Amino acid sequence: MATTLNICRIDCASEDAREAILRLRQQLSPNGNVVSPQGRALTLATFGEELTPQQVVERICLDVRTRGLEAVLEYSSKLDKAELDANTIRVSRSELEAAFKAADPAYLKTIRRVRDNVLAFQSGILNRDALMRRGPNTELRLRYRPLRRVGVCIPGGAAAYPSSLLMTVVPAQAAGVEQIAVVVPPTKFGGYNVDLLAACHALGVSEVYRIGGAQAVAALAYGVEGIEGVDKIVGPGNLFVALAKRQVYGEVDIDSIAGPSEVVLIADWTADPDYVASDLISQAEHSPGASVLITWESDLIDRVADALVRQLDQLSRGDLARASLERFGALILVRDENEAVTLTNMIAPEHLHISTSDPDRLAERLTNAGAIFLGHDTPVAVGDYAAGPSHVLPTGGTARWASGLCSNDFLKRTSLIYVNREGLAQIAPDVRLLADKEGLTAHRFSVDVRLVEEDGQVKES
Repeated sequence: MATTLNICRIDCASEDAREAILRLRQQLSPNGNVVSPQGRALTLATFGEELTPQQVVERICLDVRTRGLEAVLEYSSKLDKAELDANTIRVSRSELEAAFKAADPAYLKTIRRVRDNVLAFQSGILNRDALMRRGPNTELRLRYRPLRRVGVCIPGGAAAYPSSLLMTVVPAQAAGVEQIAVVVPPTKFGGYNVDLLAACHALGVSEVYRIGGAQAVAALAYGVEGIEGVDKIVGPGNLFVALAKRQVYGEVDIDSIAGPSEVVLIADWTADPDYVASDLISQAEHSPGASVLITWESDLIDRVADALVRQLDQLSRGDLARASLERFGALILVRDENEAVTLTNMIAPEHLHISTSDPDRLAERLTNAGAIFLGHDTPVAVGDYAAGPSHVLPTGGTARWASGLCSNDFLKRTSLIYVNREGLAQIAPDVRLLADKEGLTAHRFSVDVRLVEEDGQVKES
């Protein structure tokens, strides 16, 4: 028998709509102090006092920086209940090979096909070196080179995520990164998961460590005995991973500080309510996951609500998805598509699905989204698993200014500047004037000394 669903409904024509939407937007934004009762109990048991997640991360990062591998192993024991040592923290080559041999051949074929999809897309969008000549005397270049060493965080608490491995490792490989260190929690879904280890081997990743949480991020950032520090850390994770990435930023680069998964779906009268409901549930089942429908068709909201109830009762993770929909979901009725565009750009969602009769037209006006899925037959799952763009995307409204992970994020750019003596003479007046304005006499002298003529006079232009 179908149950009910207590999901938030907002009518933008009502007086309290603005407050309701602002509350919705707030709960989609990052919040570093929300932790479960189990998490609070674990913090108390580990540190002997109540700490916020930010305080926990600060202590762990400082401890790992100070004590190195000893601290990493200690936190793995206390937080993950994993007894590891310097020899077992790294997944051995023989373990990777054994996992690969034991894996389902059909699964490995899928890994290879998805790798090829991702590699083709990520290689095709790579930035290229640029050259500009300003006449015969000046040459300007922009050069791209891959980062030397990158750390990749893969979750492994509630499920195994080979898709996250593909969406982080392959873009780095497309950019030409030679050293990729993967960290996964020491769990049955992480460092002891055959499918995940087989995928690592299939992708040519041989450096895999059984560590998770803030201690894994700190080990990658600072380097500890047996784990060389990296230049950049990418990949999804829980709240403590996100806060740890923020903590170490500056020592290393990071991709983003990610929050819960989220989707906004814009639909018109042509949308199938069963399709819409399935897309909302697919993000909600991340638990937490935020799912929002925006439409100007009042009857569609009722039909989607009915479809949600039916589907939730049929899915194995229906209870988890229901909890997310009731806490983080919303069915929003707007006046027209213009209001839908304004509201969506304000929310700036991670995933945006446009399920309308002409999605391309609407997409031109939607500027704030991590990834946009066009049309009734393009569920978000296509991007999550197989299409080619990375599923590591900005969350919590950061799509206003941030972008999804891609191969170019693993490149650093360097400008190269060349002028001959004539070129220096041509640009010298502007250098002199600005140097004089700033009082930096040595800057001016470094130009003048090169333009001294045989008679001892400085060539002015």
